[in-house]
Amino acid sequence: MRRSLVSTLSGLLLFLALPAEAASPPLAPMPEAHKPKPDQVALGRSLFFDARLSGDGSLACASCHDPAKGFSNGKRLSDAYPGALHFRAVPSIVNAAHRKYLHWDGRITDLADLVRDHITDAQFMNADGRLVIERLRQVPEYEEGFKRAFGGEPTFGRILNVVAAFMRSVNSTGHPLDRYLAGDKGALSAEARRGLELFTGKAGCAQCHGGALLTDEQFHRLGVPENPQILAEPLRHITFRRHFKILGTPGYHALREDVGLYALTKREEDRSKFRTPSLREVGLRQAFMHNGAFRSPEEVVDFYDRGGGGATGKDPKLASLGLSQQERRDLVAFLRSLKSAPVRIDRPNPPAYQARALGKN
Repeated sequence: MRRSLVSTLSGLLLFLALPAEAASPPLAPMPEAHKPKPDQVALGRSLFFDARLSGDGSLACASCHDPAKGFSNGKRLSDAYPGALHFRAVPSIVNAAHRKYLHWDGRITDLADLVRDHITDAQFMNADGRLVIERLRQVPEYEEGFKRAFGGEPTFGRILNVVAAFMRSVNSTGHPLDRYLAGDKGALSAEARRGLELFTGKAGCAQCHGGALLTDEQFHRLGVPENPQILAEPLRHITFRRHFKILGTPGYHALREDVGLYALTKREEDRSKFRTPSLREVGLRQAFMHNGAFRSPEEVVDFYDRGGGGATGKDPKLASLGLSQQERRDLVAFLRSLKSAPVRIDRPNPPAYQARALGKN
């Protein structure tokens, strides 16, 4: 809990230090990722798919971060713990090891803290960490796995660390953009190459989606339309109000829009700002923006071509682009090309419980 608080406070200090404008570096290949210890990755992989990490034993991390769907859920919005629904989209965990901020509002900056947040939060997996420990101690394979990885028994901190280790191991591989930047001009189609020129030039996408991750790691207000499901579906609206109440958001009971970063900083200029997502795996997505407002890259390109939404105080970088029909098609072709080779992970079968002799550790 203390580490989580430190991580959150550190994130807030970073928010307050952000410059008003920050130029992204040019596009670049993905850097080599730090390789976690193999024993920890293997154990974390098993736990990522094990529903025993949730309160009622019905949800695993992979329930929302499905490898077959690019480690997202293929929906406009996130599901939640049974009896609840969430009000934001599920981000992919691919390349999460390289991210500065986590969650759409960036409120967490450490992967192990992110795992803790999702295991224990009532709207996600709703589990008591003490109960999770006892469940895993009732599984001999997990007891042995923790001994190999740490030299000791399961603890809640070790559980968080091994799941985070697995997440750090999930990174882009064989990405067409990396191959193109390395000199393989055939890695992108002619349409995608023209789209790349637009992305870095006329369309101005690289102003916010630059660097190796295709993100400036900043927070912007774009005027994205609100997703009507959030207020129309009671279970989503309940989660929406609870979230902002817990964060102490002024006027949370009357909110009609997702205020994003403002809930953390309480600065009016941060109202409805969200972190710039990485576009590295955007070609795998079925919904776009923090609230799944758009269902296709064509809708996203049209939105930016119009200069974003009509909200006051939106990012000054947004302006009508004047793209032709062909330019819009080329830009979409480039966005659709942004997907790495699928991460092949066979779903492990969770090991079974076994009775322990009473009086033995």
